[in-house]
Amino acid sequence: MTQVIVVKAAFDPDAGVWYTESSDIHGLRIEACTLDALVARIPGAIQDLLEDGDGSDAIDIPIEVIAHASTRLRIPERA
Repeated sequence: MTQVIVVKAAFDPDAGVWYTESSDIHGLRIEACTLDALVARIPGAIQDLLEDGDGSDAIDIPIEVIAHASTRLRIPERA
């Protein structure tokens, strides 16, 4: 298992949701209305995907979430 799980999150302005764009965990595909909500859902979703063992030999693995969002600003043109 990797030392740190990296998850890249992005915002879809058309749908109005944050989603997992890519990650070190194959099959991790979730979305949420806010970045905080997405980050809160990530550990449980990863745990569901990795389901093996009874947890008696569990270890803590840090999850690094890298988020990307963009927006625009409209300003008048200068002559």
